[in-house]
Amino acid sequence: MPKLKTKRSAVKRFRMTGTGKIKAGKANRRHNLSLGKNRKRKNRLGNTLILERRDEKHLKRALPYGLPK
Repeated sequence: MPKLKTKRSAVKRFRMTGTGKIKAGKANRRHNLSLGKNRKRKNRLGNTLILERRDEKHLKRALPYGLPK
């Protein structure tokens, strides 16, 4: 059976924690930071997000060999 290709975009967007959970950055923190977003919202967008177990199933296909730590 041939090797499976890893989706490189998924590798760049996600990281694995020490316990095996998957971390991801939040959306909407790229531009328009001075217009329409208050400080509290911007600070929360800076934190990482732990993915739900149901979302990890989709990543298993994109990342057949797992994620780097």
